[in-house]
Formats: sequence, C-alpha cells, structure tokens
Amino acid sequence: MTDLPPPLTATLRSLLVDLAREGRTISYLDLALAADMTPPQVIHRVTEALEILIREDHASGRPLLAALATRKAGDQPGRGFFLLLGELGLYDGPPEGPAAAECHARLLGSAIEYWSMANR
Repeated sequence: MTDLPPPLTATLRSLLVDLAREGRTISYLDLALAADMTPPQVIHRVTEALEILIREDHASGRPLLAALATRKAGDQPGRGFFLLLGELGLYDGPPEGPAAAECHARLLGSAIEYWSMANR
C-alpha cells in the first residue's frame, strides 16, 4: 500500500462523516470528485485511502466510515473492502453475495448511527 498524504484521508473522513449525518452512501468516483481529486488513478487512490480509514477506525473501535463508499455498480463496497475485513477478523465470508450484503448493511447501519452523532 502506498503512503497517502494525510490531507486526503482527512478530507475523505470529513466528507464521509457529513454523508453519515445525512444517512447517504457515495460511489468511489463521486467521493473522488467531492474531494477534488484529479487523474490519474483516482479510484485506486480513493480505495487506498479508504483502506487506511478502515484500519484507523478498527484500531480505535469505531464503526467503519468506509462502509458509506460503494462501487459504481451496486450499493455496496468492492471486493477489497470485504477482503480487508477478513484480514482484520471482521468478516468471514465471500466478498460478494448475500453474506457480503448482510455484512455491509450491518456495518453501514452502525456507521450511520455512530457518525451521525454530533462532535465526532
């Protein structure tokens, strides 16, 4: 994994907290656009930053803000999200299908509930 500048992860965290307060998800591309990222490889850089956020939130015992970011097609994160959850011991199932959808729905609900509270 590449070292990403803290401003990118901080920017994405801020955007995702705002979305949690609104109870909304966002696609990786729309998140990159909202963060004023420029090519090349904006989706790749977004997903790398989201992995950092997942690790930070997990290490701090917080619900995962990255659950609000989804693929272009569909309403859940990509395979890498679930593979990282598996690596962290947060999910033990396939990266696609009903079990992944159920896991994502649970994590999304927890993230929205937690992060929509004031002063987070």
